[in-house]
Amino acid sequence: MRALFDSESDSLGLTQRHFYDSLRFPLAAVGFIWLIHSYLTLVGADPGWYGIMPRRLWGLRGIVTAPLVHGSWGHLASNTFPLLVLTALTLYFYRKVSMRAFWMIYFLTGISVWLLARPVLHIGASGVVYGLVAFIFWNGIFRRSLRSIILALIVMIFYSGMFLGILPDQDGISWESHLLGSLAGIFTSFWFKGELEDDELERHDPFAEERNQEKTFFLPRDIFEKTKAQRALEAEEEARLRAQQNDTFFPPFWNQDRTW
Repeated sequence: MRALFDSESDSLGLTQRHFYDSLRFPLAAVGFIWLIHSYLTLVGADPGWYGIMPRRLWGLRGIVTAPLVHGSWGHLASNTFPLLVLTALTLYFYRKVSMRAFWMIYFLTGISVWLLARPVLHIGASGVVYGLVAFIFWNGIFRRSLRSIILALIVMIFYSGMFLGILPDQDGISWESHLLGSLAGIFTSFWFKGELEDDELERHDPFAEERNQEKTFFLPRDIFEKTKAQRALEAEEEARLRAQQNDTFFPPFWNQDRTW
């Protein structure tokens, strides 16, 4: 039986290669975000111009650019580690859907913020981070494989404090991005729930063996579907068969050879 958190094989080499492959995109994305912030700081540009301004045509560009810009180094640092870790976890454990799920969360969060949020500038990758947290957590609910459940519990333990970030009326915090990003993550998890990974299939389903066991019943399952006449005919047939069996093992007295 393969290890629960192994990748495609028990081969350590394949697992290590899969792990390194899962880090490439997150590291590149985080490096790109840091490079953008360094450039904006160097030239003295206002990152707000690249944010989302809800329901303004010029604010539509923020759907693409807002997660790439941050208001300060502290803001950037607070989003870097969770973005790196959660993206890597998604790529490692959900290879089939990981990139599609990431970009779905990315754009659904931006679009929903543009449609529904307060008319202020919204910047930062925190909406995507909340979406990834929700995606991994709800995979444990929708997929119900042992591995996805364990991942959901791990994410809940380490990121449960992020729940406060979706509460409204927080100055300087785009709580709408957090809330709408979480909803985007839930929707994305539901959307891809049927695309199971190879090691999430039935052999790792803790309920598969129970479902596959042949069930026994005290009464025949179709007993209530039969009519009274059908049950009477079956009873007559059973009686006739028993009579034939009795004649075979205990022949009638008058059919036996008699000697006096």
